[in-house]
Amino acid sequence: MATIRKEIVIKANAKHVWDVVSDIGAVHQRFVPGYTLDTRLDGDDRILFFPHGGVVRERIVSVDEETHRLVYSVIEGSNPSLIHHHASFQVFAANDNESILVWITDFLPKHTEPEMRIRIDRASQVIKQTIENEVRKSNPIQEEK
Repeated sequence: MATIRKEIVIKANAKHVWDVVSDIGAVHQRFVPGYTLDTRLDGDDRILFFPHGGVVRERIVSVDEETHRLVYSVIEGSNPSLIHHHASFQVFAANDNESILVWITDFLPKHTEPEMRIRIDRASQVIKQTIENEVRKSNPIQEEK
C-alpha cells in the first residue's frame, strides 16, 4: 500500500477551513471548483463528477466535528487501476488566521503513486486558492491590511 501525506497551509482560520471541508455536498463550489463539476449526495455516499467525464463514488466514513476530521473512501471510480482508496482531511489551527489542512491518502496498487501524487498536488493547489479566495471575498477589509 502507498500513502501520500500532504500538508496545505491556508490563510484562513481553522473554523472557516473546517466549514468548507465538512460541507460535503458543495465540493464543486467551495472545495475544488473546476476540478470537480458537480457533487451529489446519496445516503452515506458522495458522487463527484469531473470535467473529463469521470465519475467517482465516495463513501463518507466520518465527519468528526470535535477533531475537525473528515474520512472518506472511493468505492467506485473512473480509475480502474485503483483497487483500494481511503483518505482523510483534518484541520489544525496554525494561528488565528492560518490553518494547516492535512490530507492523508492510502491506496493500492502502489505503482499508481506517481499519478496519485500529481492529482493530490493539483487538487491541493485548487483547495488552497479556493478557500483563500472565499475568505478574501467575505472579508475585503482584511485584504487592505
